[in-house]
Amino acid sequence: MHKEFDTGLVWLRRDLRPHDNAALSAALQSCKQVHCAFVFDRAILDTLPRADRRVEFIRESLVALDVQLRQLAGKTQAGLIVCHGFATTALPALAVELGADAVFAAHDYEPQAIERDAMVRDALQAHSIRLITVKDHVIFERHEVLTQMGKPYGVFTPYLRAWLARLGDHPPTNHACEPHASALADRPAAHAKAVPELKSLGFVPTNLCALGIVPGTVGANALVDNFWERMDHYDERRNYPSVKGPSYLSVHLRFGTVSIRQLVGLALQRKLSGSVGASIWLAELVWRDFYFQVLANFPHVSNAAFKPEYDRIVWEEGDLAQSLLTAWCQGLTGYPLVDAAMAQLNQTGYMHNRLRMVTGSFLVKHLGLDWRWGERYFAEKLIDFDLSANNGGWQWVSSSGCDAQPYFRIFNPITQSEKFDAEGKFIRRYVPQLAGLSAKHIHAPWLARPADLASAGVQLGENYPLPIVDHAQARTRTLARYAVVRKTL
Repeated sequence: MHKEFDTGLVWLRRDLRPHDNAALSAALQSCKQVHCAFVFDRAILDTLPRADRRVEFIRESLVALDVQLRQLAGKTQAGLIVCHGFATTALPALAVELGADAVFAAHDYEPQAIERDAMVRDALQAHSIRLITVKDHVIFERHEVLTQMGKPYGVFTPYLRAWLARLGDHPPTNHACEPHASALADRPAAHAKAVPELKSLGFVPTNLCALGIVPGTVGANALVDNFWERMDHYDERRNYPSVKGPSYLSVHLRFGTVSIRQLVGLALQRKLSGSVGASIWLAELVWRDFYFQVLANFPHVSNAAFKPEYDRIVWEEGDLAQSLLTAWCQGLTGYPLVDAAMAQLNQTGYMHNRLRMVTGSFLVKHLGLDWRWGERYFAEKLIDFDLSANNGGWQWVSSSGCDAQPYFRIFNPITQSEKFDAEGKFIRRYVPQLAGLSAKHIHAPWLARPADLASAGVQLGENYPLPIVDHAQARTRTLARYAVVRKTL
């Protein structure tokens, strides 16, 4: 079989798996010998806190991937080359050193990543090395699903219909790597090293292991198997944070330790057999594609409102605004469900999707703070942080995004708590000082009788804060704040 290139280099980024990997598969089919590399990019790492669960997740996933690549190649000298530096210089330098004719990578849709890839492309071209990128971490990208007018979708429901119609009843084709795995090359002696320890990268261990999060494809496969048994009930359980409803695969999707094609195939299989839960979960996977195509087609959303008129809103600023932000970040708002959700985020790096909506709406429409402040905090804390989904979610709660909730829809954190954590199980787990309160009082402790508070050991203003804002007053202020938008509609 004729192959176009002698030597190829696969630049792994958010596709940390040895199977159904589009870039790896393309390289193996096109090159006589293939090296695989990952760059711990200082352009990203230097901006992160020194204890970051994402870095640890990536590092542990790379350790597993290194072993898997050797197994796939059937060679003990094969494996993963890991660099630590600025990707814009380290990757081209490695390609030149290896004598690569082409570098293969998966498409990235984030503005900074696109800029990075353009710089890498230029640096490679200076050495007559091609950069070949392929679609991997979405099913349909950029302009693959368009309106009848040939425009990108800005509303989800018609996008979902078009997406499902294009998919049809057949699962997406995977990108097999096994048939051509013999092309995986031995690593040069200078790069035949173990994956760097966290310390050498400038980071310290986190509570990742204690949280029971298993990195790599082993962790992803265990979650897939577990969710397969629960998928049919997803529609009934997904909104209740104290119930095991979600798949918990978001971090694996983020770093590509599981294939989106595999998950869509599984969801489609169950949907076609009549499972409502699988149908709803498939739609959630389509939301992921939707936000990716929004970011790709409307890159201004990364720092501005999708709907420009929403940038006319005047948000709170100054010392009071900063103190409100601090209370929200620390889970000290006086609203138990909001505080429990923020505690979950701070302690685990994860937040239940229903609670992302509740806490986001609270920041924007109760505290009157710019949605970008919350977006930045989530970006720092979420282990599954993805720019497109995080931005899409924040613009949804602020009503500034595509297909967002109406500006006058303001989540009531008390009724949300009563509906989705009726017994207070989630609140008791993450706000233990309220554990002694009854289900009747735990959602709004300031409304409880002093005797009930005392018997539960709750001292408002002492071991649990009073509400930092009144819901009714906040609603009035929000409607007035959004009046500037209403006048333009």
